This record gives sequence, structure tokens and C-alpha cells, in this order.
Amino acid sequence: MKKNLFAIITMAISIGVLVYFLITTDGITAFAEIAGSIQIPWFISIFAAIIVGWLLEALVLHFFCKKVYPQWKYWHSLIIGMIGLLYSALTPFATGGQAMQIYYMRKLGMDTGGAGSIIAVKSLVYQIIMVLFALVMVFWKLPFFQSSVSNFSFLTIIGLTTNLTFVLLVLFFAINEKATDKCLRAIIKFLYRIKIVKKPVSRYYKLHSEFAIFHKSTKLVGKSVKVYVGAVFFTIVQIFVACIIPYLIYRSFNFEGADVFDMLGAQSFVNMVSAFIPLPGASGGAEGSFYLFFGTFFGNLIMPALFIWRIGTYYLNIVGGIAFIFIVKRIPHRTLYREKTKAELEADRQLKELSSKKLDL
Repeated sequence: MKKNLFAIITMAISIGVLVYFLITTDGITAFAEIAGSIQIPWFISIFAAIIVGWLLEALVLHFFCKKVYPQWKYWHSLIIGMIGLLYSALTPFATGGQAMQIYYMRKLGMDTGGAGSIIAVKSLVYQIIMVLFALVMVFWKLPFFQSSVSNFSFLTIIGLTTNLTFVLLVLFFAINEKATDKCLRAIIKFLYRIKIVKKPVSRYYKLHSEFAIFHKSTKLVGKSVKVYVGAVFFTIVQIFVACIIPYLIYRSFNFEGADVFDMLGAQSFVNMVSAFIPLPGASGGAEGSFYLFFGTFFGNLIMPALFIWRIGTYYLNIVGGIAFIFIVKRIPHRTLYREKTKAELEADRQLKELSSKKLDL
């Protein structure tokens, strides 16, 4: 219980929000109304799309992993991808997903710096494509959403600003080695002064080595046009599959007539708005934004739609991620037996050169 307390609290908050929406909006009555008319083929397609999304998440990650570590297998990427979805769902701003992916990538044999560079570049590609996708939808479907969603312009500006800030920060630290090193020195100095770090020099050398591998691995990935073309293409497909889920729910309710691109745009805006909700899983914000953007399409059946969407895009990620945690725990640690990568060899050379100089922290 103690080890999983935070996850339990997170789940309780999210379930509480969902139950609140069901009770306060006659959601239970709406469920009874729709239960007998569900279109089974469309309903099955919802969960097929979720599984395809998982496989695409692993595939995009695999493009980068395979470039830096040729021995890496696709099923490794699937494990790491599902772990990322799990911890993103359980932590504020989804910040725990990337950290835990790096942790488990290291357990499977990657270096921390190499794993960090892969996750940073992969996250960067995803965020850029998501922002561009949302921008296209903003300009394309602006009249429709301005007329049907209150405070649409405000929500769009906040969402785009939040996501663009993340993209620029990751890009800055991925490219600028000197700035990263200055930040590292400043942080270690501060931690030493408040007596959190006891051996600042040795700690600096260790972290500097990891950041050196991070930057060299990032440059290695950055030189491969083929890797980026594949990653960008399948990220676009991944985002499209994620955004089509509300439309599949709509059709499973035996509805017709809505423009599929209107619903794609609505889901892209829901993703943007949810990005700046600090609670784990964007609890409250995800449900509220879905209710706001999709109320036009579902009418009095918005609550059953919200419930199915949340189960498929949030709770199933948690269940699937937990299953893969059990799988990875059965794999012997450091199973990726390999020679050092070029990035690691270059980092070792830099560390030797740095060690011969007097370090001023």
C-alpha cells in the first residue's frame, strides 16, 4: 500500500471526477438509453484503435532506439512505451512517464544519457507534430468551434503556448551543450551550499558524462533523415488514430451526420487543453474539455461517450502498463549485452580530458 499510495490516490481522484460527472449530469440515465442500440462493430473498433495506438507508440520509439543501439528489439520498445503511458497517467503533467522510461531502459542495458536523448528526441517529435496538427485544425475549423465552444480562443491560446514552451525548452537543452553544462554547474553549486550534495566534483563528473552521452546520441539521431521521416510519418498516424476515437464512439452510438474532421479537431483541442492541467491524468480537465468540445456532437448522450473515451484512453493505459511492468520485472537486468556506442566512447574521452583540468564549481 505504501509503495503504491500515490497511484491509488491518483486513481481515486480520477474515478471520483468521473463518478461526479455521471451523477450530476444524468449520465446513468443516458447509459440506460444508449445500452440497447450500441453498434458492436464500431464499438470493437474503438478498442482496436487503442491497441494500434500502443503499437505505434512503440514503433516510433523503436526508430530512435534502433539507431543508437542496433541490438535493441521491438518488444523492448513495446515494454518501454507501455511503461511510459502508465507513469504518464499517474503523475502530474505526465512528467513521470519519460523518467520511468529512462529508468527501465537502463535496466535493459542502455546508458542513462543515451536513453535520455532517445526519450527527449521522441518527445520533441511528438509535441511538434501535435502542435502543428492542432494549428492546422485551428485555422481550418475556426468558424465552427468559435460558434459552438465558449472561450474557444482563450483555451486555444493557452494550450498552444504551453505545448510550444515545452518544445522550445527540450530543443534548447538538446542542442546547446554549453548552456546545459552551465545549468548543471549552477544546480550542483546550489545543492552543495544547502548540503544536499556532499561531493560536488564527483557528482558533476558523473552527470557531465551522462549529458555528454545525451548530446552525442542526440546528434547521432539528428543526422539520420531516414529515422526522422519514419518517426514523423508514424507519429502523424498515431495522433490521427488517437483523435479518431471519439468519432468511433459517435458511430458506435448509431449516430451519423457529424463531420469526421470536426471531431478530429475537437480531440486535438482536448489534448492541448489537458496538457496544462497539473493533476495526474489531467483529471477534471480532460473530462471537462471533452464535455465542452464534444457536447455539440453527442447531445444528451455526452456522458456515456465521455465514460467510454476515458476508459479507453486513460484507464486501459494504466491496466496495460501494469501488465508490462510485471513482464519487465521477469527480464534479467542489463540484458542488452553490447559494445559501447560512439556516443559513450566520445563521452569517456571528454571525461578524461575534463578530469585532467582543474574544475571550478
